[in-house]
Amino acid sequence: MRCFRYWHGLLLSLSGRPRRSGSSDRFARRLFSTMRILHATVWASLLGLIMAGTPAPAGELTPVASVEGITEYRLENGFRILLFPDPSKPQVTVNLTVFVGSRHEGYGEAGMAHLLEHMVFKGTPNHPEVPRVLKEHGADFNGTTWLDRTNYFETLPASDENLKFAIELEADRMVNSFIKAEDLASEMTVVRNEFERGENSPSRILDQRMWSAAFEWHNYGKSTIGNRADIERVPVDNLRRFYKKYYQPDNALVTIAGAFDPEKALTLIQNSFGKLPKPERVLENPYTEEPAQDGERRVTLRRVGDVALAGSMYHICSGAHPDYVALDTLEHILTSSPSGRLYKALVETRKAASVSGGAYALHDPGVFKLTAQVATGNDPAEILAAMSEIAETLHEKGVTEEEVARAKTYWLKSWELTLNDSQQVAIQLSEWAAQGDWRLMFLYRDRLEQVTPATVNAVAKKYLHRNNRTSGLFLPSKESERVTVPATPNLAEMIGDYKGREALAQGEAFESSPENIQKRTIWIKLSNGLKVALLPKKTRGNSVNFRLNLRYGTPDTLVGRAAAADLLPSLMMRGTTQLTRQQIQDTLDQNRGRLSPSGGLGEVAFAGETNRKNLPAVLDVLRQVLREPLLPADQLEIIRTSKLSALKQQLSDPQFLARIAVSRKLSPYPMTDVRYIPTTQEEIDRWTAVKIDDVAQLYKEFLGGQNGELVVVGDFSPD
Repeated sequence: MRCFRYWHGLLLSLSGRPRRSGSSDRFARRLFSTMRILHATVWASLLGLIMAGTPAPAGELTPVASVEGITEYRLENGFRILLFPDPSKPQVTVNLTVFVGSRHEGYGEAGMAHLLEHMVFKGTPNHPEVPRVLKEHGADFNGTTWLDRTNYFETLPASDENLKFAIELEADRMVNSFIKAEDLASEMTVVRNEFERGENSPSRILDQRMWSAAFEWHNYGKSTIGNRADIERVPVDNLRRFYKKYYQPDNALVTIAGAFDPEKALTLIQNSFGKLPKPERVLENPYTEEPAQDGERRVTLRRVGDVALAGSMYHICSGAHPDYVALDTLEHILTSSPSGRLYKALVETRKAASVSGGAYALHDPGVFKLTAQVATGNDPAEILAAMSEIAETLHEKGVTEEEVARAKTYWLKSWELTLNDSQQVAIQLSEWAAQGDWRLMFLYRDRLEQVTPATVNAVAKKYLHRNNRTSGLFLPSKESERVTVPATPNLAEMIGDYKGREALAQGEAFESSPENIQKRTIWIKLSNGLKVALLPKKTRGNSVNFRLNLRYGTPDTLVGRAAAADLLPSLMMRGTTQLTRQQIQDTLDQNRGRLSPSGGLGEVAFAGETNRKNLPAVLDVLRQVLREPLLPADQLEIIRTSKLSALKQQLSDPQFLARIAVSRKLSPYPMTDVRYIPTTQEEIDRWTAVKIDDVAQLYKEFLGGQNGELVVVGDFSPD
């Protein structure tokens, strides 16, 4: 494909528009943060005693299952292994999953799984300072606790030494953590602060209250972070017993993904995890089942805040059940922007600032959740009633073929793009494994392709029922009708010897040194001044990533135009002379593409992702967005409503207000300076006053391709 020629023509075409320049000549950096880095500590025993014995050679291990490039092995002590070699990235991710979460906690143990996650970072006799040694090896590391599992994972530069270090560290701290009383006391402050941060968020608390009301008996009704009293009073001996019970090889899985030698990895695992003795105790699965709900339940939360919330929650099947994938499809049909039923009914009419939802895929039967952020001046109870009516009567007229096709395309795109990133796959596999079997990840895709309007209508009728609903508000039936949720199916019978499909195309093993990047990159400067960097290389799934930065204006010409500048990138994506907003999204989904606008005062940026085959179609969408944006006034109002709602919510957020105060103190520029930091109320005033003409004038006056950078990396032809 003629990728570079297409870009060259596209960007040169921008130079004919009137523009001004003067912004600094630098490459923009996109900051991305997905998870918090958690501190933890661990209980002591002697690694030398536990790790005694001679391992079997790696060659004796035979695969238990293999699906699309991912292979499972099991050791004699019950320990499970997933290997996903991907030479296209110079990194390796090691993810240890212990199958214990808040679902497994007993009376007085609320929050214990999460507390252990912190303690397992506190050291072992062989690794007394876990965070320090991880940093010394260049690791990006984390730990997370959820309802069905606890994860410890690190991504490191790919090398045999780093692989050995990570495997031995995880084997060591899985059974030899200190779990000392003094560490528990010191870490309690960290956990307590985390608990209190959640308590200060009305949306989090409303969500937890709804879970708690929906589950009267099952532990899914308990918050993962736990009960304050249990957290503060837990005896260290109880914590050690919990640790010794669940942190054992027969209750754990390690996933290794990235650039590594599978044979070396297996040998290292046998030399570490393989030496751990299989425990004598037999774990019993929690046997509590939530009975069918026999009437709607309602939660009202009254706390300090500014923006009302409304939510509905329905019991659904487990993530492994065949119904789940249709429920996931249904959630997209209801809440997606801009085509979702709830979005059109509530957001486009400016009754709600936003809508969201989720079908929770869990080991046991979970929930289907819908939430609306109520726009100022609207009655939260009316929003809740409208939301419930739309959801619970949807099956009467049914969903359309177009809605189902759009949702399937979206989820399949998301699934495929995730599979292109071995680091994300390493994390996602543990989520599916926590539901019962990692191969559910691939079965999900297969089932999704078979979803029809009939199956979506069937699950809507089956689960979205008044008597199966728990409602919640943050504010400031005549007869019993029960919905029986099916039990989790027999995974062995259901999956059997499932093989999956042919694995995706593999990428090349790319050396990410500055010298090699410089050598492989094609550097070009167009006649209009745009700098272009092209780095063609083989990638997993033939993926291509690109980013275009266009900068404009001077400090003098941009004063007072911050709100218009913030709006410009988003409004450009809300429709062109040839494509509506929905058509833009549909075209990107159909071509397995993403196009994300960003920017602010003096800069417009677009980041994109697709594959080699669909790159021309995605580039054509970007061309229209750059050259032919409609900048629709009605979309400005939707964005304004959402932004103002968020800003008003921040008026009572102590952490946000503190950050603004510090920023203003450190940057004491006058209001006439483009670097001026406004107060939250001033920001509200700016967004209230901005007009569509302000945005259109900014586009007409400045936007062009003469000052900026374009970077393209991946599987494409630079010719």
